[in-house]
Amino acid sequence: MKSAVRGLALGAAASLSLSAGQAFGWSLEEAAKPYAGTTVDVVFLLRPGYEAAEEVLPEFEAATGIKVNIIKHPYENALGEQVRDFVAGGDLDIALIDLVWIGNFAENEWIVPLEKFTSNPDLADPELDIDDFFPLVLNAFGAWNDTVYGLPFDNYSGLMFYNSCMLKEAGFDGPPKTWTELKDVYGPALTKDGKYAFALQSKRNETQSADSFARVLWPFGGSFLDKDFKSNLLSEESQAGLKFRQELMQYMPEGIVAYDHAETVNALAQGDVAMITEWSAFYSTLTSPETSKLGDCFGVAPEPMGPAGRKPALGGFSLAVASQADEDEQAAAYLFIQWVTSKANAKRYLDMGGVPARQSVYKLPGVAEQYQFVDALVESWQDGVPEFRPRFAEWPEITEIVQEWGTKIMLGDVTTEEGAAELGKRMEAVLEEAGYYAGEKPLAQ
Repeated sequence: MKSAVRGLALGAAASLSLSAGQAFGWSLEEAAKPYAGTTVDVVFLLRPGYEAAEEVLPEFEAATGIKVNIIKHPYENALGEQVRDFVAGGDLDIALIDLVWIGNFAENEWIVPLEKFTSNPDLADPELDIDDFFPLVLNAFGAWNDTVYGLPFDNYSGLMFYNSCMLKEAGFDGPPKTWTELKDVYGPALTKDGKYAFALQSKRNETQSADSFARVLWPFGGSFLDKDFKSNLLSEESQAGLKFRQELMQYMPEGIVAYDHAETVNALAQGDVAMITEWSAFYSTLTSPETSKLGDCFGVAPEPMGPAGRKPALGGFSLAVASQADEDEQAAAYLFIQWVTSKANAKRYLDMGGVPARQSVYKLPGVAEQYQFVDALVESWQDGVPEFRPRFAEWPEITEIVQEWGTKIMLGDVTTEEGAAELGKRMEAVLEEAGYYAGEKPLAQ
């Protein structure tokens, strides 16, 4: 039997956000009446943006009578748990979809196109304003083959977080503008006395693929694949990025290949490293006096530029309705997704530690001054690369190959050329078996 998550009492702000659309003759309360008593199940991660959503959840439940049962998983387990549930025809009513899972979920028809709900006037909030989402983010996280399935939720861009006091003591007025400057100028000046210039989270999981390996490909003009879906990892540009990472390691803490997000963020927060490139979602961790010693020394900037320009990391999720849910569960699930990602809730979600993908919230008076990351985030969401990690259905299999050989390269077990050659051969084998080279699948990322 499904159980409901219960929490705090109805907040004073609820009447404002929950009544959005009433001027148009639509209200969440009225829309939800046929589905009162329905329970929907959703996977949440152990991250600040999900904690923020969970804290306001009792308002939605009180207004609608819909119960939202949250199943918590660490990121590393979230895909496998959902896939097993969908294959078995289980209980999940809402899919939590990483940028690189959307192809898999859409091609297996585990999720329902958004149009089913936005075309239903009984369910669709007139103030949804889908054009208010950053186009890059909506396309990357919620769409596949020109069909929108999910709405962006808990979205990230890679940013540079830094200790301005450490930089100032070393003679720098601000962070480096380019990756080369970081390595050649900042690296030697800041790596001394047990402190390091930089930390690049590189643990052998999706962190190695997304936060480390891919991060050095794009700014140097490289990529995983060429236009024919063949490996591009032996190209001059891709090799330049991978060799750069090897050279930069001398200015990182020992054992950096074992660093995940927690270790990297904590290294900056405790003053052990001067700079990191991390997801925008960790802003609240680095600014809270409970988790960070940085205080007034905390600074934020866009990721550095490479020879190919600024190509920041792109990550995050969307929420989509599961096709295995029955009609009432699908409607209730959509109402929750629509509400939790709404314009009306965006500012409060931001204030509570989440990162909304709504353009309008970052234009509100005082927001850019209140949150240092806003200008860098907005710039990144305009210049990012949707295929930062290829979004096709085979990525979950390919990422394990990247993790293995990317780690071997960093450890020096193989050269960048040897690692790229083996990785490319195995990646192409997966794509060949999937039917891309035989024309059975379009060359779409």
